[in-house]
Amino acid sequence: MSATLRDLRGSVAVAGVATFGCGEAKGFTDMELLAGAARAAVADAGLTMQDIDGLCTASASATMWTMPVVEYLGIRPSYIDGTMLGGSSFVAHLLPAMQALHFGQCNAVLVCYGSAQRSATFGRKEIVASRRFLDPQPYEMPYEPLLPLSAYALVASRYMHEFGATRRDLAEVAVAARAWARLNPEAFLRDPLTIEQVLDARMVSDPLSVRDCCMVSDGAGAYVLVRADRAKDLPKKPVYVLGNGTAVWNRQVSSMENLTVTAATASGKAAYDMAGLSARDIDVVELYDAFTINTLLFLEDLGFCRKGEAAALVANGGIAPGGKLPVNTNGGGLSCVHPGMYGIFTIIEAVRQLRGEAGERQVPRAATALAHGNGGTLSSQSTAILGTADVL
Repeated sequence: MSATLRDLRGSVAVAGVATFGCGEAKGFTDMELLAGAARAAVADAGLTMQDIDGLCTASASATMWTMPVVEYLGIRPSYIDGTMLGGSSFVAHLLPAMQALHFGQCNAVLVCYGSAQRSATFGRKEIVASRRFLDPQPYEMPYEPLLPLSAYALVASRYMHEFGATRRDLAEVAVAARAWARLNPEAFLRDPLTIEQVLDARMVSDPLSVRDCCMVSDGAGAYVLVRADRAKDLPKKPVYVLGNGTAVWNRQVSSMENLTVTAATASGKAAYDMAGLSARDIDVVELYDAFTINTLLFLEDLGFCRKGEAAALVANGGIAPGGKLPVNTNGGGLSCVHPGMYGIFTIIEAVRQLRGEAGERQVPRAATALAHGNGGTLSSQSTAILGTADVL
């Protein structure tokens, strides 16, 4: 019988995780932030940088980012992945890294990201200009839309029209994220937030107000992967990778076949199939919430409710602490951290929850977690299913 991806289920574990410089980190460069998280994650795994022989990383501001990272960290990896899919990259890096570990190409893979987007000395206009140069979108850029914001506002408008959702439904997502952030000492935004404050906030691209949008922060994150047998001998409780899937259906939002259905339907199915699980089996959900509409779309596309029913799921604190489904338990990109690309933080928070290290925000008896990354303007989607030894 030929091998399948299911054979990789649980063969690799996350042995170390760390964040660094989240919030404001004035005086740090992207590389310095990345290195801070990388070193802390390697130490968390009980390893040294000399043990790292695999590297996965990406940056929105550099096309050959892996090479200076190798130099800066002083490593000589035998496995390198610089695939750049936007914010989903660090979730999408999982499966190729699992394959490299499985076949013996390497023994310890470091996945890392850092960005000083909030406190960078150059301005927002320069950032936008550089990204347009590196990532031209010929059918949209000539009209100079406020990207990515306008793309998500377009999707939100269509969703509201098609399913009768309201701005209040979107506001529930932001308020739930803030409620989780208030339990997280690492979160950047921890002030109380109400539905009314979201609705009354400055409109930036109708129907999205400033509180419907992710924050802009500095920060870095990293995690370390090793084979499952090795993970048992390392200091921290192993968190096993049960499934991973990635899908890309479009780059520009104008090329989406249906503005209310994302490629998460495909990435989620692939991850569930590999894990042998379904949405009903997931205890903790970490979604890339660049905008409040993202959370509604992904809850539906990943099977936590039917299409058009996410508003009912999030209503009255349904995804907040004490609600029906714990979603974005660190505060998400809306309230915790968002340094340009957020995907790596979904993995880190999922691992912390499954280790039982989440403090006041800990979800009791969490044994499975879903981490989902999104890139571009609903362009790339990657889903990971993680679990403890209890679900192997």
